Amino acid sequence: MRRVGAPRGQDQPPSSLDRPRVLLLTYLLATLEFSCLFMQFSVMPYLARRLGLDSVAFGYLQTIFGVLQLLGGPVFGRFADQRGARAAFTLSFLAASALYLLMAAACSPALPGVVLLFLSRLPSVFMHAMPAAQMVITDLSPPEERPTALGRLGLCFGVGLILGSLLGGTLSGTCGTHCPILVALTANLLGAALSFTCLPVDTKGPTPLDKPKAGVFDLKAITRLLLLPGVLPVFLVKVASGFPSGLFMVMFSIISMDFFQLGAAQASYLMSYFGVLQMVIQGVVVGRLSRRFSEDTLLRASVLIFTAVGLGMVLMSHVSHFCLLVPGLVFSLCVLNVVTDSMLTKAVSASDTGAMLGLCASVQPLTRTLGPTLGGLLYRRFGVAVFGHVQMAVNLLVFLMLWGQPVAHRRDKTQ
Repeated sequence: MRRVGAPRGQDQPPSSLDRPRVLLLTYLLATLEFSCLFMQFSVMPYLARRLGLDSVAFGYLQTIFGVLQLLGGPVFGRFADQRGARAAFTLSFLAASALYLLMAAACSPALPGVVLLFLSRLPSVFMHAMPAAQMVITDLSPPEERPTALGRLGLCFGVGLILGSLLGGTLSGTCGTHCPILVALTANLLGAALSFTCLPVDTKGPTPLDKPKAGVFDLKAITRLLLLPGVLPVFLVKVASGFPSGLFMVMFSIISMDFFQLGAAQASYLMSYFGVLQMVIQGVVVGRLSRRFSEDTLLRASVLIFTAVGLGMVLMSHVSHFCLLVPGLVFSLCVLNVVTDSMLTKAVSASDTGAMLGLCASVQPLTRTLGPTLGGLLYRRFGVAVFGHVQMAVNLLVFLMLWGQPVAHRRDKTQ
């Protein structure tokens, strides 16, 4: 039976021979997007300073970015479900191209740079390459292989973090702030062209003709997913367990300067350490563990290790102490994200995986939105140890709630 709205001849999923090619291209496109994103992060503070923005205005800039991504994630997921992988990836890369174009224009002294820099945040509402990649991988992977396939995105993220940070710093230092922005603009236009010409229109396969077709902006259809059996508990665990560490990471640049007394080069080395660990843990370790242990067990283990890391953060006094805690922190973050994404996509129908992944993608922007204000207040009043206290207390409570009971309702569905 043909999928509603799919063009004739494009209504079938890729064949088994095409799937490896589509998956490889998906990983490459995700790596390209992450590299450009971290290039942007590396030059944004310097561009904002050059345009005369103080720390408060820069905070507003970051908050706008977080709010728009928070609002756009679920809507983009619905769009991906209804329009398919090709349209989703193409939209994400075109939105990113518009963002970098406005940033490049802001570098020109003949134009109103501050206004253009704030306007450049608007296209971020549709910049969601990660949920688009996750949707393709979810659609093309059997449920038992899904954690391993989703975990490989950690390799893409790690490569993007390292490559983007190095390119951003090197290009801006040798050629000026505008150079990495123009490189990112060119790369995203290339990504849009590759997405439009090489990806299949749809990766979901046939769906029933009689299923009601809600609009992209139908909020009831989005919130309905949270009310399905077993979805809301897992989603709340994802938000609550990961929020304290996300709060710490939002404040990490300030903590690295004030508490650890690190210079810019030392801080970049520490971020590279994060990237390498994430590549290894999410790309290799998580997949092997998922074949030996159940998702419930891995989720409880990640929450328990979060608790232990929180205790270590309370006691740390030097950057070397933090380096010892980073493997546990990265392991818990990787396992939490991969396992909860896998659980949540298994709990909904195949036609709703994009919307569910869009909801999952809104968790990180939520942290980036609330984090700067809340984290700044906590750090100023209580010091760096408060992040360890919060992480330990929240995750201990979550672990006690998870103890001895199944975490998620299982529902097998046709891929």
